[in-house]
Amino acid sequence: MAEPTHSSDAEVKNAHMEELAGKYLTFRLDHEEYGIPILTVVEIIKMMDVTPVPRTPSFVRGVINLRGKVIPVVELREKFGMDRTDDTDETCIIVVKVEGRETEMEMGIIIDTVSEVLDINAREIEAPPEFGTACDTEFILGMAKTGASVKILIDINRVLRPDELSGLAGGF
Repeated sequence: MAEPTHSSDAEVKNAHMEELAGKYLTFRLDHEEYGIPILTVVEIIKMMDVTPVPRTPSFVRGVINLRGKVIPVVELREKFGMDRTDDTDETCIIVVKVEGRETEMEMGIIIDTVSEVLDINAREIEAPPEFGTACDTEFILGMAKTGASVKILIDINRVLRPDELSGLAGGF
């Protein structure tokens, strides 16, 4: 009778890092570099007028009309607990697909500047560091070591949670 095989922690970790490998759109907030899976990106647009929506969370800047479609826009700096800054010529909106309760929805995230698209392999990705229970890092997929820098790979579906954003643009 054959012995059952058990995956070691290292094998499970390696398999998870393989799943994370792929193309990422990288961008800057303050002095930090972040990356989101390119397959979640719909388009990148220059900063435009955003219509404020009353009684929304402080990190929601409002909505935009993008070719007849109303899209909620989140100030990612504020969502991450950073100070808001004035928009610059490099400030832009990345329109992303997020998974709602029943359907996908397009949302915009305001970022300081787009960097590049990187093809990140599994060897370059490490698990997020442990910060203890006081820090919410569930939105971090991993840390990518590219050249001399580290990029924080984020799960946009955990950053833009449907329960925080219900009611915007028809809700989820």
